[in-house]
Amino acid sequence: MKSCSKCCKHFSSFMIQAWTLWKEDRALELIDSSMKECCLISEVMRCIHVSLLCVQQYPEDRPTMASVILMLGSKMDLVEPKEPGFFPKNVSFEANSFSNKCEMSTNNELTITSLDGR
Repeated sequence: MKSCSKCCKHFSSFMIQAWTLWKEDRALELIDSSMKECCLISEVMRCIHVSLLCVQQYPEDRPTMASVILMLGSKMDLVEPKEPGFFPKNVSFEANSFSNKCEMSTNNELTITSLDGR
């Protein structure tokens, strides 16, 4: 079995950073400084919000693609995202380093959608 520190290195640091900054109401820090002048902050924040909805731990909490399109193309209210899947517990994101204490939280489920024509 892998040790915790080895497992933590395999997690997407961006997902961890995005979730952590979202929970701390600091998601604006995800936007590259070179882009802040040429983008609509509200649209970028909406994209971050929707993306976090798409990576929630439980598939039944995730929006469908039709819902994603609707959320991105409208001003409808969005629900608060829940913790992402495959997110290590007790991770402290500070200066791109992970805490030595890390419990794995995984949900090894697969969702398959089959589209049939009319």
